[in-house]
Amino acid sequence: MVKVYTSSIIDAPAERVWSVIRDFNGLPNWHPAIAESRIEQNHPSDKIGCVRNFSLKDGGRIRECLLALSDYDLSCTYSILESPMGVTDYVATLKLTPVTDGDRSFAEWSAEFDCPPERERELADLVGQGVFQGGFDALKERFGGR
Repeated sequence: MVKVYTSSIIDAPAERVWSVIRDFNGLPNWHPAIAESRIEQNHPSDKIGCVRNFSLKDGGRIRECLLALSDYDLSCTYSILESPMGVTDYVATLKLTPVTDGDRSFAEWSAEFDCPPERERELADLVGQGVFQGGFDALKERFGGR
């Protein structure tokens, strides 16, 4: 089992950042790697069990299922159903915590997954740096940081 963890500080109140990332179908609005997204079967994007089907700007397609969403904890958990990465049992959580010293957010994004042993490092770097840190960097830019 590969475990990936990335954290960052975003210079905006957690509730403002959450209003952007809470929408399970809203990835194209804030993540630079995502071209388009749709929720299958026209389910609401905050319904547990809904499936987002999105395409990457590099042409890949990924399907993910929303497992948990908490406005109280400012967190969401999802699993990958289909992906060109070659991972299995992928579960990730994105969580925000208000920073009490200023109007900032502590953002955490973690994942666990299985993959062939020879690809562990490559995929951990892709997920941690390319997906998670790439998303955090885009959020920082959106909220005037960096």
